[in-house]
Amino acid sequence: MSANTLRVEGLSTGYDKVNVLHDVSIEVPPGKVTCILGANGAGKSTLIRAIMGLTPPRQGRVLWDGADLAGEKTHNIIARGISCIPEGRKVFPRMTVAENLALGAFLESDAGKIRERTARVYDIFPRLRERSDQLAGTMSGGEQAMVSIGRGLMAQPRLLVIDEPSLGLSPLFVKENFKVIQQINELGMTVLLVEQNARQTLAIAHQGYVLSQGRVVAEGSAQTLRENDQVRAAYFG
Repeated sequence: MSANTLRVEGLSTGYDKVNVLHDVSIEVPPGKVTCILGANGAGKSTLIRAIMGLTPPRQGRVLWDGADLAGEKTHNIIARGISCIPEGRKVFPRMTVAENLALGAFLESDAGKIRERTARVYDIFPRLRERSDQLAGTMSGGEQAMVSIGRGLMAQPRLLVIDEPSLGLSPLFVKENFKVIQQINELGMTVLLVEQNARQTLAIAHQGYVLSQGRVVAEGSAQTLRENDQVRAAYFG
């Protein structure tokens, strides 16, 4: 397996005695945007929790750079180069933009490197530079989404997992958000994009998987998924 590749093999897991995911296998190759599409309750969040070490596999494996992540604590998984941007943005509302970003670099002690990373985030999001001293809770939904993505980038990940970036945003900000995700990918970032919004997602993804009731029911290139009758019926009417 090449470096910067995430592979989930035969994953089954869930909560209490009930499995939510059943024999799920996906691969996220380096440099691509891979998407996971699925309705509410399809198991998307449980898959993210399994990747980030929060819900351990009952069967199967999560491999990163060929190494099994079983038993790894979440902060160690982040240190290995996987960063997650949670759904609903989840900024720290009473902290400034700059303070929110600094929290994303909690594993880095070198102040010079933190300044470099902050400057890079401000280059991607000039609006955040203008508002670095503003409390994150007073910003619009779209701006909070920028803070959330920027904070994820501060860990300097090799893989960015983004959960439901369109959730609760106006159509204008959804479009802007997806444009930013595409831009980050074009800068070389590998992205695993977990979403319900199939139209916007398949416009920027290279490949993807469709989850339904905890199982992978379709997979392939973005073009293949756009042309899949099941996917079209479910997402495009």
